[in-house]
Amino acid sequence: MKIAHARGRHAPAGAPFRLHAAADEAGARWLDLEVARRRAIRTDERLAHNSVLFRQPISTLDDHLARGLRVAALAEILERFRAADAVDDEEDDAIANASDLAFGSPILRPGSLRDFYAFEQHVATMWRRRDMPVPDAWYRLPIFYFSNVSEIRGPDDPVWAPDSSDELDYELEIGALIDTPAKNLAAERGEEAIGGYFVMNDWSARDLQRDETAVRLGPAKGKDFATTLGPYLVTPDEIASAHSGQGYDLAATATINGQVVSRGNWRDIHFSFGEMVERASADVQLRAGDVLGSGTVGGCCLLEVKDESGFGRYLEPGDSVTLKVDRLGALTSPVVSRPQ
Repeated sequence: MKIAHARGRHAPAGAPFRLHAAADEAGARWLDLEVARRRAIRTDERLAHNSVLFRQPISTLDDHLARGLRVAALAEILERFRAADAVDDEEDDAIANASDLAFGSPILRPGSLRDFYAFEQHVATMWRRRDMPVPDAWYRLPIFYFSNVSEIRGPDDPVWAPDSSDELDYELEIGALIDTPAKNLAAERGEEAIGGYFVMNDWSARDLQRDETAVRLGPAKGKDFATTLGPYLVTPDEIASAHSGQGYDLAATATINGQVVSRGNWRDIHFSFGEMVERASADVQLRAGDVLGSGTVGGCCLLEVKDESGFGRYLEPGDSVTLKVDRLGALTSPVVSRPQ
């Protein structure tokens, strides 16, 4: 199941996002879940009394999780719609073409964002630039930092370099959404707490980051100005057949202005998301709506590849960055000048 926040592409400014589910495998057509919920109740009025899922209107995934429901519960609405309606009916007002929709972040207001550092190729490159080996602790512990949840962007939302920065970089990552409370959860069960995955762009201001990490604290201002999530959330069953090693055999690419500059693969991850959940939930409560980031897929940022790829520079206003992961979709962001 693919879940997304979407609204009409030409909706009035400030129109709320509505929760949708992909009505076909390609994600070309999307079902408005609130319209489908109301239709199901008209067919069977008992649903509103017997099922918490159907009792209240469906607005956002954030609100759905706040009611104590998991992402997978939404499948019942989609399945009932498919059983009762012709999904390919072009006149059905419950269905919209992706081209007629504008998409938002899969989770609009994450409670927290822990970003890990789980791909050895990326980590080794960072330490090699300092003429130092990867610390032994990295191989023993899934390391993370807390990022800023106030600056979450969705698909096609503009991004700009922060003040005093000339080295804006993308970082292609896998994001995971926690959809149930978890505390001290063992690695072998950690992925049970994940409701779905999405593409994540952990934007970096490399010059600011360099100054901050020189004093062994951070990253802070080099990271907290923007994180882009999307284009939709994909439930674990959709990628299960690609499981490989600690991750999934799903190719990742980064394209700038139509030029492919990075290639990687989720399967090369050193720590599984189960191990990340174990580390993140140790002695603390993870809450539904929290987000975990994988860290940069090896080779999937300009700091690693800008010279060898031929791109040769950091990002500038006018650039368009598209990060794509097989089965998770493509996430595009325009780079613009910093607003004054």
